[in-house]
Amino acid sequence: MIPAVDWLAKRARLSPNRVALIEASTGRRIVYAEWNRRANQAAHALQALGLRKGELLAVLSTNRLEYLDLLFACQKTGVILQALNTRLTVPELQALLREIPPRALVYSGDLGEKAAALEEAVPLMIALDEPVRGTHRRWEEWVSRASDRPPAPILLTLEDPWVLCYTGGTTGLPKAAILTYGTITWNAVNTVMSWGLRPDDVAILNAPLFHTGGLNVFTTPLVHIGGASILCAAFDPDQVFDLLEREPVTLLFGVPTMFIRLQQHPRWGRADFSRCRIVISGGAPCPMPIFERFFEKGVPFKTGYGLTEAGPNNFWLPDEKTQRKPGSVGSPLFHIEVRVVRDGHDAEPGEVGELWIRGPHVIPGYWNRPEETAQTIVEGWLRTGDLAMSDEEGDFYIVGRIKDLIISGGENIYPAEVESVMLGHPDVVEAALIGVPDPEWGEVGRAIVVRRPGSTMTEAELLAYLRGRLASYKVPKSVVFVEELPKTGAGKVDKTALKRRFGG
Repeated sequence: MIPAVDWLAKRARLSPNRVALIEASTGRRIVYAEWNRRANQAAHALQALGLRKGELLAVLSTNRLEYLDLLFACQKTGVILQALNTRLTVPELQALLREIPPRALVYSGDLGEKAAALEEAVPLMIALDEPVRGTHRRWEEWVSRASDRPPAPILLTLEDPWVLCYTGGTTGLPKAAILTYGTITWNAVNTVMSWGLRPDDVAILNAPLFHTGGLNVFTTPLVHIGGASILCAAFDPDQVFDLLEREPVTLLFGVPTMFIRLQQHPRWGRADFSRCRIVISGGAPCPMPIFERFFEKGVPFKTGYGLTEAGPNNFWLPDEKTQRKPGSVGSPLFHIEVRVVRDGHDAEPGEVGELWIRGPHVIPGYWNRPEETAQTIVEGWLRTGDLAMSDEEGDFYIVGRIKDLIISGGENIYPAEVESVMLGHPDVVEAALIGVPDPEWGEVGRAIVVRRPGSTMTEAELLAYLRGRLASYKVPKSVVFVEELPKTGAGKVDKTALKRRFGG
């Protein structure tokens, strides 16, 4: 059993005066010594409220300083942070809390009414702002009178849970992945070593903290190396452009929909990314037009691959390969093994199969879900459910999800490829491809498309554009135009919702 260390206490001793956090809305800077004191106070407040090692603290909050304080207060006390997706409905959240009941729930004021609807499932309700019920505790009252000295040491090992982070949940009730001190530590080690993070790096943090992308793409690895995160309440294109002008941003992460919104913004043309060492997309296959527009600016834009159950950082593509291999995620990080499995055997280069991942960054399983754990993690290998292939140089490409694969007349259609081509049309803002039943071919593609405002593009015009760029069997047989595409809590296009509505 390897003991887990107090990250902020270590970092506060090693680099006490380095900036750790920048509050985007105010420009306020917090150094590591101050952040450690804040987390100590939060830890004492949790203990005063009666929380102990192994108990669950649910957090229903938008991004804010207190959320990050609580993350590391949990590390100091052994309390397990249960990160709730703020975009879920009350019935969905109630179902999660019935399955995994927490000891307490902390909520932000903007989510007060939603939190109040959950109070029957939670013994203790704590408000970060003004409580919506008289029975709820006010966090500030407890933390303001708490000591900023280190709490009494708690024996924790790398095997102990730190965070319960929910999967996307597009195929039923989301599963709570157990992120241990070890898995988060090894993701940080892999990222710092393989991506080359530095103490002077500064990242924009606008992915939600209830998602592994917000917690672990850059945030926790930067604590490991002593860098800084600019904390944003949410993703806002104007704010991103402001920060690029005002702050020394070197790291930028987003999901494809975020980069699409940036590139469609009026400020895109004059945006300067020259200080950014890493601009990387994740969470879903990235359409080719996004790459091309970054390459026009001289930015070595790349896509990564991750999931809640592993990392989420797993691969790296060196800058010199980005324009030669757009869309490749590169090769596995330092302490990670991968396989592409096809028909029970390792696939040859160029063959598509299921991606399997092994390493100390992989979760031990799902909370209270032994059957799903056994199906997903087999002899140490995480079966991702994603389709991938490698090339002759050992670089990998993510093709799509197994469940999204469309088999039409015996031919495999990978939606990500078709979506990338559709997004190359100047009148297409967003696009998704789903499979629908067909009496002749078994299944065919249906495109769900959001047009540029003011566009009168017809189905026939879009299909003619695609026929000139895709094999005939890949061209959708129908197009549905919509105002917007539904998104999951992580900002990905919700294919399950699209299939329910348009898959008949």
